[in-house]
Amino acid sequence: MERRRRRGDGGPVGWYRLDGVKSFVLDGHTADLVVVLARAPGSRGDEGLSLFTVAGDAEGLTRRRLETIDPTRKLARIELRSVPGELLGDAGGAAAPIARTLDLAAIALANEMVGGAETLRAAAIAYAEMRMQFGRPIASFQSLKHKAADMLVDVELARSAAYYAAEAADENDPDLPALASLAKARASEAYMQTAIHAIQIHGGIGFTWDNDTHLWFKRAKSSEVFLGDPAYHRELLMQRWNV
Repeated sequence: MERRRRRGDGGPVGWYRLDGVKSFVLDGHTADLVVVLARAPGSRGDEGLSLFTVAGDAEGLTRRRLETIDPTRKLARIELRSVPGELLGDAGGAAAPIARTLDLAAIALANEMVGGAETLRAAAIAYAEMRMQFGRPIASFQSLKHKAADMLVDVELARSAAYYAAEAADENDPDLPALASLAKARASEAYMQTAIHAIQIHGGIGFTWDNDTHLWFKRAKSSEVFLGDPAYHRELLMQRWNV
């Protein structure tokens, strides 16, 4: 989160007053402790960025849950009006830590997305083998075989990228930032495309509350844009590799 900040008057050393608004905060409406990224008044770019912790019940903090496409991922809007926040780390030194945190979060999300895509793929294949049409399973139809092959290739390529990025994080590889963007972009596309195929294979039942496929589809769409969509991460990847 990026916020304007100013030093509190008469407060304890290390405490500041925070002002600002942030939407789409993950679990922001229920968190006991909120970590805020804030910028000092008058500063630009990475200059003056600091991290602060704010109690969930702090005076001046208003938060509400947002209505989103994915009911399984809770997002909130948070408003801070002269809210007391305690400095986390060094003042003005948050740029590098928050960049690494976002890269690690992108890698974690990419691996979660690979798991979701594989679950959708397996469910779609199982349904196609069970569903009968014209006296035989629809899995025997050539068009379904094409979709099954496409899903397998997409999921495996995304898995390779996500696992490689996770290994890079474990080994503190200098290419970690680029690999994080690569993994997020590839997993986003694989998850979304697999979800589309799964809906098509399930047919009408895939859109009903009697089947969970539509929930996976919504999570795929939510994850596609969360922490940056594929186009954003491709551009970031090119920048990080100086292409």
